[in-house]
Amino acid sequence: MKWLVLLWLVTFSECIVKIPLTRVNILRKTRSEKNMLNDFLKEHAYRLYLTSSPGSNISTHPLGNIEDMVYVGNITIGTPPQKFQVVFDTGSSDLWVPSISCTSQFCSSHVLFRHLESSTFRPNNKTFSIEYGSGRMKGVVAHDTVRIGDLVSNDQQFGLSLEHSGFKGMPFDGVLGLNYPNFSFTGGTPIFDNLMNQGAISEPVFAFYLSKSKPEGSVVMFGGVDKSYYQGALNWVPLIQADDWRLHMDRISMEGQVIACSGGCEALVDTGTSLIHGPRRLLNKILSFIGATPRGSKHYVSCSAVNTLPSIDFTINGINYTLPAQAYAIKDSTGDCYIFFKQIRASRSTETWILSDVFLRQYFSVFDRGNERIGLAQAV
Repeated sequence: MKWLVLLWLVTFSECIVKIPLTRVNILRKTRSEKNMLNDFLKEHAYRLYLTSSPGSNISTHPLGNIEDMVYVGNITIGTPPQKFQVVFDTGSSDLWVPSISCTSQFCSSHVLFRHLESSTFRPNNKTFSIEYGSGRMKGVVAHDTVRIGDLVSNDQQFGLSLEHSGFKGMPFDGVLGLNYPNFSFTGGTPIFDNLMNQGAISEPVFAFYLSKSKPEGSVVMFGGVDKSYYQGALNWVPLIQADDWRLHMDRISMEGQVIACSGGCEALVDTGTSLIHGPRRLLNKILSFIGATPRGSKHYVSCSAVNTLPSIDFTINGINYTLPAQAYAIKDSTGDCYIFFKQIRASRSTETWILSDVFLRQYFSVFDRGNERIGLAQAV
């Protein structure tokens, strides 16, 4: 009997496909590039589902929230495979990479998809265009074989970007969206949905482990959960609606005092965002509580004071998820510690927060499409 259990465990573990993720710092080497990047990020402070619907022509692209680090992993597109570094993003639904026909400066420093070299490439007459505060990305829709590790999505629809503005300095080639289909701006079926439909994965789940301290060691896993990446039990939280990765959050507290989300609010769990985002008025209360001082659009504290700063408790489904000061105050090139929070002015009437990589470095996360829920547990 014991060998049967062992065989089942081995078989189950082989069903999980793990993709290594690397944390990349995107601070630029030159002052002009850094200023351009900061200006771009400042204009992209909101997530697409806070500002528009897929039926509109204007949206805020999910890359806009990246501040000084991002997690990237490798995929391939085409036959023979062409490799790209992409952000695995639960805040968007589309896969896109730059085309060999791209004329923008962004494309000159990134891997470009060469469609004529792929025997499985299939063109599509559709075009797509996403409007930004600082410019626009235009492209065409195509189909080809996409591989994520051992997972293969045949005839996958994806976007090929042709024109960019505002993307200079971004250290990744494209984005692989893991949100629900209703947030597709190319009008296609997202890759995870295709993997489910094609029977490529054993379970309709994927999970993230984001390393706290090392650039390497982070993974995204598909088709199951590896328990060695977390401790204790997974706490399952139902989605508000089965159309995006949004949860109900009970409250946000510091030192036992409710400081935001006092009557409950919404929280978007977003792997494509580096900073925790919250409404301006409420986030100002938190920044004031910890004594952060503004410098432009950012807020800082002395790094010598970090060990004395209070933790922040995010209460979700009755369970406190604690974010220590060492997680939300990080030293940057100025020598002081930058507070990893950003203000948003959302158009929604509901109070909405974005739980980003700052939060997810502390908590292993499981995204369960089969049961419309997210699991959270203390990361090892």
